[in-house]
Amino acid sequence: MSRLLAATLTVALAAALAVGAALGVVALLEATPEQPNTPLITYERTGQGS
Repeated sequence: MSRLLAATLTVALAAALAVGAALGVVALLEATPEQPNTPLITYERTGQGS
């Protein structure tokens, strides 16, 4: 009986770990990185009238 209990607990723990890992991966994929609002290329506008 103790082997059956140990197997059941192992399966339950493995399932809980798999669900937690899946939720963690989904949370990481939905996280948007903070991006600065600075342009990579800037053009100078000297001597162009307007």
